[in-house]
Amino acid sequence: MADQQMSLGPVQLLVIAFEDGNFEGAILEELRRLREHEVIRLIDLLFVAKNGDGDVVELEQSDLSPEEAAEFGALVGALIGFGADGEEGAISGAEVGARAAMQNGSLLHSEGAWFLEDAIPPGTAAAIALIEHRWAIPLRDAIESAGGHDLVDSWIHPEDLVAIGAAGA
Repeated sequence: MADQQMSLGPVQLLVIAFEDGNFEGAILEELRRLREHEVIRLIDLLFVAKNGDGDVVELEQSDLSPEEAAEFGALVGALIGFGADGEEGAISGAEVGARAAMQNGSLLHSEGAWFLEDAIPPGTAAAIALIEHRWAIPLRDAIESAGGHDLVDSWIHPEDLVAIGAAGA
């Protein structure tokens, strides 16, 4: 599977809640800036806001063309299928993943997957984003070329360091 045409960096899934969102475009502007500099690629974004009356506004965005979405869906499906059932699972997983991405036009907004509208109370908002970290591709390739591989790959947030300090106190 190493000869895949799509060069894929690490993909991060973010699920974010907004209690009293003050949306003036700063988040979208920062996403735009990061995308323009090819630091990240927005694979998919689903944003849902529900006003006090329960009316819903949705925003979907992706940097992937329909062909790239199908290719990404096939790649993800193949990897999941390979984990579940080896090479045979990879083949069927690729087909299912590509078909699902092409049918929905969005990897996140399918009828059976994400029910943000039902999950958030009135007056709040939530977002789900799949963000590919493009900056990491050359680093990963250099590590692999030198014969290296991941032993641990994890995000450490400032809150995690505070918790470590508190646990040690």
